[in-house]
Amino acid sequence: MAKLYFYYSAMNAGKTTLLLQSAHNYRERGMRVLILTPALDHRDGSGTVASRIGLQAAGRMFDRDDDLDRLVQADIAAHGTLHCVLVDEAQFLTRAQAWQLSEVVDALGIPVLAYGLRTDFRGELFEGSQHLLAWADELEEIKTICHSGRKATMTVRVDAQGRAVHAGPQIEIGGNERYVSVSRAEFKKVMRDEGSIAPLQAPLPLPSGG
Repeated sequence: MAKLYFYYSAMNAGKTTLLLQSAHNYRERGMRVLILTPALDHRDGSGTVASRIGLQAAGRMFDRDDDLDRLVQADIAAHGTLHCVLVDEAQFLTRAQAWQLSEVVDALGIPVLAYGLRTDFRGELFEGSQHLLAWADELEEIKTICHSGRKATMTVRVDAQGRAVHAGPQIEIGGNERYVSVSRAEFKKVMRDEGSIAPLQAPLPLPSGG
């Protein structure tokens, strides 16, 4: 029975690596997958989904006004049976697109695996994440660790000097040079003190169940 899955985390927890591993597992068994990636995140080139450890695969770019249910149906019409849809940077989905992915599951019987951040640099839910948390059949946290040794659950945006940014647009594309994953306790500290300097080293993933 097909399900809608949402795998969420803070930055640099290995979400894209897990997505690409899932795609590889399906393909290794002779199954066809469709990887969807938001057009606004174009750091790795047009339609390329790439992880920090060097893995990459071609994806189908979509815009905020695209109907993902229709997009999937068009892909099936053009290329045949589809066994899984994988969504990178799922926090950038609109409410309507999160619902459309549920239609892919319920009406087409195709599992959808969505990977994304839960909250932004202010500790607030992204639109896509909010509705995936509400509507997904299965939720799984991908764990990573803060420099303090605690589990990292929050994301801090930093400037060129590594200082925490407290205001700005919710969506601003960047990697390790712009975002740091921290624990809730560390997040509170940097939000209270504008002079705090966030560490720039990438966190390490925690073992499953840690």
